[in-house]
Amino acid sequence: MLVSLENAGICRSDKWLVRGVSMTVDPGEIVTLIGPNGSGKSTTAKLALGVLSADEGVAKRKHNLHAKYVPQKLKLNRNLPLSVTRFLRLTDSADKVQIDAALRATETEHLATAQMNILSGGEFQRVMLARAILSSPEFLVLDEPVQGVDYNGEITLYKLIEDIRNSLNCGILLISHDLHVVMSTTDRVVCLNGHVCCSGPPAKVASSEEFKLLFGERAASGLALYEHHHDHEHRPDGSIMASGEAYSHNNGSSARAGSNSVHEVGSDV
Repeated sequence: MLVSLENAGICRSDKWLVRGVSMTVDPGEIVTLIGPNGSGKSTTAKLALGVLSADEGVAKRKHNLHAKYVPQKLKLNRNLPLSVTRFLRLTDSADKVQIDAALRATETEHLATAQMNILSGGEFQRVMLARAILSSPEFLVLDEPVQGVDYNGEITLYKLIEDIRNSLNCGILLISHDLHVVMSTTDRVVCLNGHVCCSGPPAKVASSEEFKLLFGERAASGLALYEHHHDHEHRPDGSIMASGEAYSHNNGSSARAGSNSVHEVGSDV
């Protein structure tokens, strides 16, 4: 076990950002966190990394766990001359052999002397991955690594992440912006909305002819669908009710929320 959360929660200003989160990440395992904006995905990742301490429950990590985090966004001054190689050396005392190996593993060798400010979205994410694997981490947290990348780029990045997992046998916690389509080699999906709404393995879609026609054979082999099975629903104010329970709006009318609907609650930190 690399990371274990047991009924863990974070409270700020008398408001629970996440609560009752239980999950584990083992060596060689890919766990994907999904949920709407503000559902607590980044907060949960910070709990797993030890950046935040649990206000409730228990967050455990392997002793001396070597972890790396790839942020969702990284703003660089576009006027600052900064090559890819120099960027990789900013915070890691990596030698040329390590840098060459990381660039080779992420298929970015041709970008070694390129300026960071001219990279495409996909190239930038690959370089960020190269930086993360320089020191062969045991645990890797990827915060929405395919955001802003088209489907072809998404499939390529997912294949790269799979290759990194296989070569390093590291555990990966992957935060995804998509509530339904996930990386096909994900071992387990955890759906958050302030707490764990549901979890389980994704369904393979390679056999779906409709999916193949829409995205192509390559996408069908790299992506999978996650079917939500929630036993509760969220009111617009974030409170929870049993599935099918009627509630009243301020205007007095009665309505029911769909059993698979996911509403935004709280806010990530």
